[in-house]
Formats: sequence, C-alpha cells, structure tokens
Amino acid sequence: MRQIKSRLAAKFDDEIRFIKGVMSQPKTVGAIMPTSARTAARMASIIDLGSGLPVLELGPGTGVITKAILDRGVKPENLVSVEYSAQFVQHLATKYPGVNFINGDAFNLDETLREFQGQQFDCVISGIPLLNFPMHRRVKLIEDLLKLMPPGRPVVQFSYGPVSPVIARPDSYKIQHFDFVVRNIPPAQIWHYKSLHS
Repeated sequence: MRQIKSRLAAKFDDEIRFIKGVMSQPKTVGAIMPTSARTAARMASIIDLGSGLPVLELGPGTGVITKAILDRGVKPENLVSVEYSAQFVQHLATKYPGVNFINGDAFNLDETLREFQGQQFDCVISGIPLLNFPMHRRVKLIEDLLKLMPPGRPVVQFSYGPVSPVIARPDSYKIQHFDFVVRNIPPAQIWHYKSLHS
C-alpha cells in the first residue's frame, strides 16, 4: 500500500511540475498532460539494444519517455537527453542519475551536442512539440537528426494531429505511421522518419 501511495505521489508531483512548465514556457510544451507510459513504451520499443550505440532523446519533460527508454534496457550512460527547460533538467538529473542530460536547444544541434560531436546514435526518440514550430524548422530538425544515425534507423516522434507533423520530403526521408495510442491524453500518433539511404 505504501508503494502505491509513493508512486501516486510521484506521479502527482510530475503532473504539477508539468503544468508549471506549461504555464512558464507554453511554446516548449505541447500537451495538456504528460505523455502516457503506454505511448512512451511504444516509442522506446524501436530501440535496437544490440547496436552498441547510445540513444538520443529530445524533450524528456518530466521523464516519462526517459523511464521507458531505461526500462527497455538502455544503460543510463548510453542515453543522451536534450531538454530546453533548466528546471526540468535539474529535476531529471536527480530522478535518473547517470543519464547525460543536456540543457539545450534541439533546433541547434551543433551547439547542443558539441560534447558528442561525431557520435552516432541508434535512434532518436522525440517528445518535442513540433506543431508549435514553423514547418521549415521541423523539416530541418528531422534532416539534421537523420545525419546522426546509421542508414535505416528512425527518428521517433509523437504528435496529436491525424497527419505527420512534418511534411513529406521524398528526396530526403520517408515517413511511416507506427502506432495510434488511445490511452494517452489526448490520443497520440507515433511517426517514424527514416533516411532514404537504408
């Protein structure tokens, strides 16, 4: 019973932290509630543990997707997680020791990932609210991210709209609808973006 109370208290604390984040930086948060554990687990399911490469996470927020990535079997030191909010980074670093949390801008990867220059990643799992940004920035982000992975490995992104949050660029990448998760508030679509050179 005590364990259940403790889990509920932690969940409530994360939800309050999330709401405060929405109020203080509304453009960097794209939902009314944190991502569901089910959505996070589906996103993390794409990780290839046998690749030997670290995973790149964008926009961890309160850490629901971070937890799913670690639960998938990724070691904390093999996870690089970029978060725009300094407050969230401070909270996450305490909650998930050993993970490489970076307080930075995912839309400026050269600067943000300077410490990991030349590093390839198994995949990218993104919780960034792409619909809050202009389309040209979304497209450039996907194209930049695909350069950080071996051919064929995906950028995994969720959104709340019925179509991909990033337009098709048949000369640059392919889009695949991966899943529709009803048990999320609001229901979430999961998309994969892959380089054409796979």
